[in-house]
Amino acid sequence: MSGSAAGPAGAVVTGAGRGLGRLIAAMLVERGHRVLVTDADEESARATAAALGPGVPWAAVDVRDEEQVASARDRIVAQAGRLDVWVNNAGVLVTGPVWEQSPATRRLMLEVNALGAVNGTVAAIEAMRETGRGHIVNIVSLAGLTAVAGEAVYAASKHAALGFSLSTLADLRLAGIEGIDISCVCPDGIWTPMLHDKLDDPASALSFSGKLLMPHEVVAAVRGVLDRPRPVTTVPRWRGWQVRLADALPGLGLRAMPLAVAQGRRAQRKLRRKGGPDLRDGG
Repeated sequence: MSGSAAGPAGAVVTGAGRGLGRLIAAMLVERGHRVLVTDADEESARATAAALGPGVPWAAVDVRDEEQVASARDRIVAQAGRLDVWVNNAGVLVTGPVWEQSPATRRLMLEVNALGAVNGTVAAIEAMRETGRGHIVNIVSLAGLTAVAGEAVYAASKHAALGFSLSTLADLRLAGIEGIDISCVCPDGIWTPMLHDKLDDPASALSFSGKLLMPHEVVAAVRGVLDRPRPVTTVPRWRGWQVRLADALPGLGLRAMPLAVAQGRRAQRKLRRKGGPDLRDGG
């Protein structure tokens, strides 16, 4: 959906101040959407919007606050006339055993990653029902499909986001609403600022145990589901089958976990030696 004579299609991206969200917003601008760039960090949202071109709107939005999320929806509808795409990208990852994390840290991950997706999806549906069409893309994670040592609360939040998304899609179809789609993109570890900062963190080893994705690969997956909606897309596909097998056979998956963790820690050491591409400024 790239707009019409009535004006550009409206889109919202959460967590778009840097990293993957910033690139998704850029991709939507290139496709002709009028994109509202949102981020909890006001300066990041403003800077990203300015970099995307003159007149690109932005807003400081804490996705945990449903009033702020609804306000973002109302703003893009007022500017574009309708809402066509909403991308729930905002996320927080804090690693380590759950018993070593503070209650505030656990709550932060659950509220940003799960409640944030709920708030964004509900706000988007309310606007999209006015036109009878639209597409919600939820950036989940492979952690939403299986057990992840060192990321228990993060995995719980992503399991919640995935279950909510698929269940809401089922509710839409049962209600006879065929024009609104929900697609979940579940990537492996992505070389973004969030993971760059975990190179020295042994608790995040599983995020490095598979194919470390470049952000443009995940953007391509988002572009793909915008053209052809799919309830769940794993990136890369083979890792999706691997983690689903581990989830279907949890005993086997748990026994194999130490091998995967060891592989991830070797990858972390290799990346530390190489330095890796510097994506801290938004790649």
